[in-house]
Amino acid sequence: MSFASSSRRFPRVLSALLLALCVGFAPLTARAAEIFVSAAASLTNAFKDIAADFEKANPDCKVHLNFAASNPLLKQMVEGAPVDVFASADQETMDKAVAARVVDSATRVNFVSNSLTLIVPHNAKAPAAVADLLTMKRVAVGKPESVPAGRYARQSLTAAGIWEKLQPKLIYGASVRQVLDYVARGEVDAGIVYATDAAQQAAKVKVALVLGDHAPVLYPVAVATTGKNPAGGKAFLDFVRSEKGQATLARYGFARP
Repeated sequence: MSFASSSRRFPRVLSALLLALCVGFAPLTARAAEIFVSAAASLTNAFKDIAADFEKANPDCKVHLNFAASNPLLKQMVEGAPVDVFASADQETMDKAVAARVVDSATRVNFVSNSLTLIVPHNAKAPAAVADLLTMKRVAVGKPESVPAGRYARQSLTAAGIWEKLQPKLIYGASVRQVLDYVARGEVDAGIVYATDAAQQAAKVKVALVLGDHAPVLYPVAVATTGKNPAGGKAFLDFVRSEKGQATLARYGFARP
């Protein structure tokens, strides 16, 4: 092959090589700008808005949201799910996350609080006291083993002396949002959810009582260690705690811790 022929081919070879390199590196660049957030189901509406605002402020970032009860989210992380930020609805689940080393404990912080409420279908008669639950046929609560709202409910109802008596009437939900749906559809007589959840279905449910005698409903958030973008996770966590993020949370009924 002549030198002239080789010279003509070299630009084409170089162009093909550069194209291959660009194609090879493009997905890596995209992944570096992705942030994976696992958050308690009760944060669904607020975090969707916060993620949209974060993306507007950071056009090169894409936030992926995963909502469920806190314990299943933790289980996913322990099993290797790629997560950059973990927001739990209770301290116990975050304690487990720290013990399992799936979050960076140095970044853990309480960012919002909530209250626990007893709700009934909108047209139903509201009970005057928590003991009135004993007169109902079906009462929905989150599974205490996996749903923080269920654990808070168990604490409150145990303090009221009716938890064991209610066992035959209890319908367990896989998340606080499932409990909310049960009540909104009239499939149960009452349910126990967070105040922020009740507000999402104000046309279909009403708050009968605010419950006490349970641990404070404080939500912790931390940068997770199972993801590939801890810097992005920290940026999102900081945005959640910013004035704009807190204003969004307040709009959905959350309070500062």
